[in-house]
Amino acid sequence: MLNWALTFLVVAIVAAIFGFGGIAGTAAGIAKIIFFIFVVLLVISLIANAIRGKSPKI
Repeated sequence: MLNWALTFLVVAIVAAIFGFGGIAGTAAGIAKIIFFIFVVLLVISLIANAIRGKSPKI
């Protein structure tokens, strides 16, 4: 049990450093940009497959 307590303590300290250091805000901004890029790529892929007449593979 002591090992788990120490592990969670280290994880909490690392999360606090990232959260209060401003790194989390930067990472969230980058994640939003990447999300929208992949949404656009998904739409382009769906349109291209619809034009070719291929049904999506499940």
